Parts: sequence; C-alpha cells; structure tokens
Amino acid sequence: MLDGSGRVLSSATVEHEPISSPHAGWAEQNPQDWWSAACKAIPECLKRGNTAASEISGIGLTGQMHGLVLLGSDDEVLRPSIIWCDQRTEEECRAITEKVGAQRLIELTANPAVAGFTLPKIWWVQKHEPEIWARTRSILLPKDYVRFRLTGTRAIDVADASGTLILDVVNRRWSAAMMEVSGLSEELLPRVYESQEVASYVSEEGARATGLRAGIPVVAGAGDQAAGAVGMGIVRAGAVSATIGTSGVVFAATAKPLLDPKGRIHTFCHAVPNRWHVMGVTQAAGYSLRWFRDQFGAGAAGSKDTAEDPYDRLMNEAGKAPAGADGLLWAPYLMGERTPHLDAHARAALVGLTATHTRAHVIRAILEGVAFSLRDTLTIFSELKLPVESIRLGGGGARGGVWRQVQADVYGMAADLVEAEEGPAYGAALLAGVGTGAWATVESACEAAVRVAKRVEPIPQNVALMDKQYGAFRKVYPALRGIMHDLSRAN
Repeated sequence: MLDGSGRVLSSATVEHEPISSPHAGWAEQNPQDWWSAACKAIPECLKRGNTAASEISGIGLTGQMHGLVLLGSDDEVLRPSIIWCDQRTEEECRAITEKVGAQRLIELTANPAVAGFTLPKIWWVQKHEPEIWARTRSILLPKDYVRFRLTGTRAIDVADASGTLILDVVNRRWSAAMMEVSGLSEELLPRVYESQEVASYVSEEGARATGLRAGIPVVAGAGDQAAGAVGMGIVRAGAVSATIGTSGVVFAATAKPLLDPKGRIHTFCHAVPNRWHVMGVTQAAGYSLRWFRDQFGAGAAGSKDTAEDPYDRLMNEAGKAPAGADGLLWAPYLMGERTPHLDAHARAALVGLTATHTRAHVIRAILEGVAFSLRDTLTIFSELKLPVESIRLGGGGARGGVWRQVQADVYGMAADLVEAEEGPAYGAALLAGVGTGAWATVESACEAAVRVAKRVEPIPQNVALMDKQYGAFRKVYPALRGIMHDLSRAN
C-alpha cells in the first residue's frame, strides 16, 4: 500500500498451496487459492498500515503470467490452472507453428510458440480434455481471475495479454488471425486495456470478502514482469533490469516493437502506453538455489541449525568460494529453458566437478550459472543493437550481497538497487496511482517515486574471469544437448 508520494505504508503476504505436478513437466495451481490468499492479505495490509478502507483511492493488480484459467457458464473454475512453468505442450507448440508458419507467427504475435504460453495450453485442453473445453465460457489469466472475483469484470492488460500468443502485440489488440486458427471467439476472452486504465470497480461481493469498500477503481494492472519493471523505473529505452525470482528475467524497455527473427527473446507490450519491451527468461533461476536448499539443506555439513535465514546461510557459504568456483559450472535448466534455447527437454548440469570442490563451490557455481544464463539475454540484446545504458537488480538476486556482486561481475557493469523491495506489487500500485490521478503518466510516477538505494560496482579482475567462464558456459548446452534429449525422452 502506497501513499500519494509513492512511499510504502504497508505490505502483507499470505502463502497458498504449492504447485501441483500430476505428471513430469506439469505445473498446476487452484485459482481459488489465489483469491483466498488475497482475501487474507488485503485486510492484513490495511491493518498494518493503520488505514481505513475508505481511504483507498485505487487498486492495481499484478501476478504470474501465461496461466490458463477456464470458467464455465456459472463462472465455476473447470480445472486447475495450467501455469507459466508447465512444459506439457511441446506437441501443441509444434502444431501451432506448422499451422500458422514460424515467420507468420512472429509477424502476428511478435513471438514464437513457447510451451509456457497460454494458447498452447488452450490447444492442449481442446485435444486432451474436450469435455472441459465444451463447457468453457470464459478464459482468464491468474491475476485477472482475482480481478473477476474482486469486481465481477473480465478484463486484462496489454502486457499480460502479450504472453498468451493470441495478442497482436504491435497493434495492442487481440489477433483475429490467431483467434480464427484456434477456434476462439472474442466473447471467450477478457477485454483488453492499457495497464493504467481503470478497467473495473470493487463489487459489493468483493468488498465483503476483502474488507475494501465497493466502488474503488481497479486499474488493468500488468503481468509480474512489466509491473516489476515499472516498480524499478524501467520505462524508457536504454534502461534494463535483471530480476531473479523463481524464474529469472532480463527486461528492456523499447520505443517500438523489436522482433528477434530467431524468437529467442519475447517481445511484449509494456505497461506504458505506446511502449514495448523485450525480455529473456531463465526458467529456473532462483529455483536453482531453492532446489539446492530443499534437497541438500541450507547449512554446511556438520553445522548446527540457527535462526539465520536459510538463503543468507547459503550466500555466506558461497562467499567462501572464489570467483569462478575453481572452474565449476552450473547450467540451470531444471525446468527446460526458454532463452536462448527454447528447449523443453533441456536439463540442468553441474560440469567440471572434482574431488577438491566443496559445497561452497557448488553454491557459488549455481549463483554464477544463473547469472551466465541471464547474460545470454544481454548477448542477444547486443546482437540486436539494443542499447543497455544501465541495469537494475530485482527479486531475490538483489537481496544477497554475494549474488549482487556476482551479477555485476558477470554483466561487466555497475548494477543499481532501488529503494522499494515490493517488486511487481509496487509497480502495480504506481499504475493504480496513475489511473486515479495521483500522477499524470507512468513515467512521471517512476520519476517521482522510484529511487536508487545502492550501486554495486564490478570488480575488474572478476570481470575478466567471468568473461572466460561465460565462454565455457556457452559451450555446455550444445555439448550436452543430445544427452539431455535422450534422458528426457527415456524418463
């Protein structure tokens, strides 16, 4: 929750049920869990901010992109949502590409067919669950299901809609050609808005469930990546962010649509009118560290548990290993990969392991490997002559001193951290401020509210070493691709 100057008054988080994976490569969540969490977090946020519901002037929404929520005639959820990291749609991606044509697909949507996108999931349901599809009367994305429960309105913003493979990204509207080839009517889809536009108002039912007052304007908002970029001030060409959450994203604002003919990066509408963005995605960025924590523990062998945050303990341990991890490399493909490989069969690898390596080396290699995978996107930006004037760090990768330094060294440039740590939620709140008149434009909101708190300078000798390690990292995937595919198809 923000005041009129953009200062954070309070925040609240509520955990919901973890991701369900009924089969290898599948990832699903129950949309009701998101709404239940919102109904708990909103009153808690009001309480922590000592704020009455009558004082709230506007609401912004953000959330995970690409997820498929299907509603029936009575607005009931017909099946668990197939979410962003699900990898079941390889055949559907091929079918879409063959039916539309690879080049034509990029012309229509600015993107190739990717397993995580929404349209391949629709095709999967049409083929494998025809009885569910026959009952479908409405298609929503995750944050827009929460909006529907809060307001009764079906709406989406251009940034989130860009990740469906149904949007004409250049013209910022649903693509008639993609709807036709997919057998979709526009009545199935939510209405598209610019991110700062008021799209709906809190309903009486939504007010009773959340403790808000009915009639509060709710702006369209944005998917988590575009909203996070707004929250970090990445709204003008030349500004770039590197955000590490479960996934990792390198994000650059552009003044016009910039298309990668090879489809290695995504081109989406930005949450700023008449602005676009490009981004590369590492599927298992922060998840790589979480995987290590869950499987091998946070503490070093023989250490006693303490009250210290487990990730802080991992960072402290990684700090004991030298830059370059004595030649150890981590390829972070635990969940397939998007940028630059677009390969659902990619698998993670720890390369160069010797008897002299320790836990600290492995953790350090994970941090560096994730940063190398994000540098792949910066390499593509350079190929496309996209300027990178500054870079800002966000997410979990911005909170640990060791990982911040690793990123500055791997990217070879100073990295800034912004004052607000609320990420996409902060950006969504700024969009709400613009939509309700607190600021005239998204750019002016960012100029007024987003402040740089710290700068991390790269260490010159580490930069040279990271350049060498990155060269080796780029050879790992081509060398192991055949083995990865054989193992993936055998299991």
